[in-house]
Amino acid sequence: MKYVFAATALCSMLLLSFIIDASRIITGKVTDENGNPIAAATVIVKGTSTATVTNINGEYSIVVNKEKAVLVISYVGYESKEIKLGTPLQYNVTLKPSQSPLSEVVVVGYGTSTDKYTSYYAPSAKTKTLTGQLAGVQVQQNKNNGYYYSPNNKDSFNDYFNTPNNSEGYDKINENPFLRVKENPLSTFSIDVDAASYSNIRRFINNGQLPPIDAVRIEEMINYFSYQYPQPTDDKPFGITTEMATCPWNKKHALVMVGLQGKKVATENLPASNLVFLIDVSGSMNDANKLPLVQASLKMLSTQLRAEDKVAIVVYAGSAGLVLPSTTGDNVTAIKDAIDKLSAGGSTAGGAGIQLAYKVAKDNFVKEGNNRVILCTDGDFNVGLSSDDALEALIEQERKSGVFLTVLGFGMGNYQDSKMQKLADKGNGNHAYIDGINEAKKVLINEFGGTLFTIAKDVKLQIEFNPAQVKSYRLIGYENRMLAKEDFNNDQKDAGELGSGHTVTALYEIVPASNKEDDTETVDALRYQTTEKEKISTAFGKELMNIKLRYKKPDEDKSALIEHPVMEQYGNIENTSENCRFVTAVAGFGMLLRNSNFKGDAAYDMILSLARKSVGADEQGYRKEFVQMVENAALLSGKKVTVLTK
Repeated sequence: MKYVFAATALCSMLLLSFIIDASRIITGKVTDENGNPIAAATVIVKGTSTATVTNINGEYSIVVNKEKAVLVISYVGYESKEIKLGTPLQYNVTLKPSQSPLSEVVVVGYGTSTDKYTSYYAPSAKTKTLTGQLAGVQVQQNKNNGYYYSPNNKDSFNDYFNTPNNSEGYDKINENPFLRVKENPLSTFSIDVDAASYSNIRRFINNGQLPPIDAVRIEEMINYFSYQYPQPTDDKPFGITTEMATCPWNKKHALVMVGLQGKKVATENLPASNLVFLIDVSGSMNDANKLPLVQASLKMLSTQLRAEDKVAIVVYAGSAGLVLPSTTGDNVTAIKDAIDKLSAGGSTAGGAGIQLAYKVAKDNFVKEGNNRVILCTDGDFNVGLSSDDALEALIEQERKSGVFLTVLGFGMGNYQDSKMQKLADKGNGNHAYIDGINEAKKVLINEFGGTLFTIAKDVKLQIEFNPAQVKSYRLIGYENRMLAKEDFNNDQKDAGELGSGHTVTALYEIVPASNKEDDTETVDALRYQTTEKEKISTAFGKELMNIKLRYKKPDEDKSALIEHPVMEQYGNIENTSENCRFVTAVAGFGMLLRNSNFKGDAAYDMILSLARKSVGADEQGYRKEFVQMVENAALLSGKKVTVLTK
């Protein structure tokens, strides 16, 4: 009898232990007293480093490992609130404005600008106690009782806050100009499936401010979204779709949309993956939206792995080390345990970590498989091999092994966007910015195949415009992806990669040949040369342009060519597909954020009208979120727009 009792007691203890230690996902919504959602509020499990932030709708989702845990919800200008968790899995929270005067003010604004990059001091990176006036810097209160910097006196701001640890790095962007077809008939560029710029812009707007101009890469904003282009019907890895319409911000011009649709490979048919998680665990990754978010993101990814997949974990701080040797994907517990044990501290030897990660990937190489290093970092390398040129050279050398690179960016304040974009480009990979758990879900769950499995590499586009139909043209975005016309046929020239099921979209603004008032002509007639009137062939007279596309299979070095002529067929933007209207709305929004010289009559109401009419099915809600983001940006810009509450 005593043995039965002992066994029963033991089982009870084990069951109790299981209940106490069981993980669960807690969700909810954070609002103010008027029911308005609070974006970017911090939600943390008290006494731990587990944390997240609310999205634009005030919603949060967080993994909790203890039954009697306490959540602490806070936002600048509001009183923090603690919630003791019980058995429910959902907790909605209302925050009250703080009644006490703020002794700390979050100040944000532009830092120094150089030709190479823009330094940026981001919100919440550090707070300063201000007494009296700060050298003419104007601090204003926003609608959420938070504070932001009004950049009326940037010099005084720079003098006070310009320190190396409080800067974000962005490459300077010089917008593509209009080019006359007779002198420049060819437009050549590398595709870009990165979407880091969009989620980074969302982070700024959610935090109550407009992004710095050079953080706005319009092609990445456009390509953040998926479009319903037809799947390819032949043995080629992608199909081409085009549409034309009048340009809403300049009625004398037209728009041409070029869309590529990558062939969708079912997850169960994807080749085996050999993945190496390369995780930055230096001191700069200690914030809640850095290493804790990395851990939550990679644990989600680990649930998608199959028995035939393998994962290793390499970390780096002052030096690099192997935390988890290559482990099969069905051993989820071991993978998650290794991720949970990570903690941040020390300097950042990124170069050493990259070298070790590639070595581990090559040691476990899967022939005809998906061999990839997934780098998770804020990009702030400061020990050993750390310069852009040295890191790029290292990545270029390592990519010859057939190992691809995915770069996931995290955090704010010292986020090195330009460095991470270059590493992904040189590593035959992609770059995403993870601003919350929902973005991690989008990149690593919803777009699992497209993010991690490449179906074509070194994909280049070359558009030849017909001077009988087009007087001049401008490619909107892709400034950092432009190629010389000779690069198109050069198989040694690196270009972008396309993943399973991914779409890539480019948008041209053109001046039709029928336009007698060419407002893009900026060059005087030549003094010493005369140009005879050219005779234009009528054989292709009705063609607007010819699209040529080159690509390589992931394991090959010789490219294949696809050609796709486009006939002239203008229409009103309102009569085009949801895809074309939405692409146009996103491009127009990007030009407004950049205060582009080419924005013409673009305005927030115009952008919102186009976007609202082209939301479509939107199962994941990304397009609806875009509409909200445009509304918020308009308010931050001081513009009056019609905000729809339902």
